[in-house]
Amino acid sequence: MDQPTRIIAIRHGETAWNVGTRIQGHLDIALNERGHWQAQRLAQALACEGLAAVYASDLSRAFETGRYVAQAAGVPIAPETGLRERGFGLFEGRTFLEIEAELPEQAQRWRKRDPHFAPEGGESLVQLQERVVSTCSRLAAQHPGELIAVVAHGGVLDVLYRAATRLDLQAARSWELGNAAINRLLWSPQGFALVGWGDVAHLSNEALDEGTA
Repeated sequence: MDQPTRIIAIRHGETAWNVGTRIQGHLDIALNERGHWQAQRLAQALACEGLAAVYASDLSRAFETGRYVAQAAGVPIAPETGLRERGFGLFEGRTFLEIEAELPEQAQRWRKRDPHFAPEGGESLVQLQERVVSTCSRLAAQHPGELIAVVAHGGVLDVLYRAATRLDLQAARSWELGNAAINRLLWSPQGFALVGWGDVAHLSNEALDEGTA
C-alpha cells in the first residue's frame, strides 16, 4: 500500500490589499514589503524539511512566496491554476465595506456562507471546494511517501482545513488563515487529515533579523 503524502499548505505572504481588506480573487496583486519578509522567513523555516516539490497558484502573490520556498529547499516549483483563490467576480477590487454598501443582498448571502452563491462572474463555495480538493488530491497522488508544499490563498486553505476535519462548508470558521503560516496535512486515497495548523513561530521574532538591535 502506498504511503500517505505529507503536505505543507501555505497561504501567500501579505499584500497591500490584505491590509486594506480589499477582495483580490483572481486579480494579480503582488506581495508587499512585509509579504516578502514573511516569505523569506518561511523559506528559511522549511529549507531542511526535505521537500520533494513546491506547487503554487500562478497568481504572483502565491507564486513568489513559493519561489522563496523552492529556492531555499533546492527543489522545482510548478504553477497550478487550480490553486488560485476563489473567483469573486464582481466583488474583486472592492473592500468588505464597499460590497456591503453597494451590493447588500449579495453581501448577506456571502456572509451567511451560502454554498451555492456565486458573485456575478465568480465561483460558489461548492465550485471552489470541488476545484481545490480535486487539484490537491491530484498533486498529492504524484508523491506517495513524500513531502510537498502547496502555496495558495486564504479561500483554498479554508477548503483544505474543512476537507481534513470533515467540516461543512457553512460551518463558522474558528481557525486562522495567516499569511505565510505553516499548516500540515496528510493525504491518502481516503482523503485529507489534519496534522497541525497555524504555526507562525518563524514569524514571531523580528529581532532575529540582521541589522536590528
